[in-house]
Amino acid sequence: MGIDLSSIWAVIIFIGVFMYVVMDGFDLGIGMLYPFVPDRHERDVMMNTVAPVWDGNETWLVLGGAALFAAFPRAYAIVLSALYLPLIFMLLGLIFRGIAFEFRFKALDHERHIWDKAFIGGSLTAAFFQGVSLGAYVHGIAVVSTPGGPQYGGGALDWLQPFPIMCGLGVMVAYTLLGCTWLIFRTEGALQKRMLTTARPLALLLVVAIIAVSIWTPLADPDVAARWFTMPGMLWFAPVPVLVVVGVVLLLRSLAGAAPLHGPFLASLGLIFLGYTGLAISIWPNIVPPTISIWAAASPPASQGFTLVGTLVILPIILGYSCFSYYVFRGKVKLGEGYH
Repeated sequence: MGIDLSSIWAVIIFIGVFMYVVMDGFDLGIGMLYPFVPDRHERDVMMNTVAPVWDGNETWLVLGGAALFAAFPRAYAIVLSALYLPLIFMLLGLIFRGIAFEFRFKALDHERHIWDKAFIGGSLTAAFFQGVSLGAYVHGIAVVSTPGGPQYGGGALDWLQPFPIMCGLGVMVAYTLLGCTWLIFRTEGALQKRMLTTARPLALLLVVAIIAVSIWTPLADPDVAARWFTMPGMLWFAPVPVLVVVGVVLLLRSLAGAAPLHGPFLASLGLIFLGYTGLAISIWPNIVPPTISIWAAASPPASQGFTLVGTLVILPIILGYSCFSYYVFRGKVKLGEGYH
């Protein structure tokens, strides 16, 4: 039996996108927390916790997009055609957020508020449209058959529906919680206490978002309902909601601890991983839900094998320099210290 290259590539894309969600999610969350922290020096500390590593985090987004193009070009064409507008809005948000990182520290005092607003607006826009894109993708993309193969059969605004909008808001909540727990881990004093207070309602909002998506998805798609609520799938997937409950309890308990360090952040990561995994289970093995599987959209095996060799070489390098950068800039960030 030969190697299933399509499944290997699907796992690589899953890992790449999840790594982006984790590593870029908390710095987008920090941008969305800015309106709740008016003090300029505390905002400096917040940005300094991610300033040395934020640009490297986006490597994973590039990896996910490039892997989709290399391994599943048909899916790449359909998905990009369906999601052009939300993805463009997302990229515009990332551009404003990136510019704000660099210019805020160089701006004069009376101009700094401009870059603060760019940081807030870019973070809000990028997070919301990432969620909208995810929701539109999971909800299903219209595909029509043509002599040249399947093509996108919908309109430019098909993504503008209640479920994608709800997912956009849910991702904003998830990223803000990640940013909040990251700051609990990396800061101290009054800022850390403020983040502890802010994290509790955000955790409850995330639970509401997870429940809403978990109910809406099977109601909208009979195939998803059959996968989750019929045997033997129910036995395999039953641990997911149980683990979500465990994760929520651990998060709330860690927030109530006397000396919070990394516990809230790890618990938040666990909840987001479970939600992300649940969505992946719901659409598997489709690469363009609900009709095109990973095997139907795959590039020729020779192309997949050739690009896989390079990917398996570069992945450890990306992981290595990411871990090294976080190791170098570890520890608490204090007032008056950090990136300039």
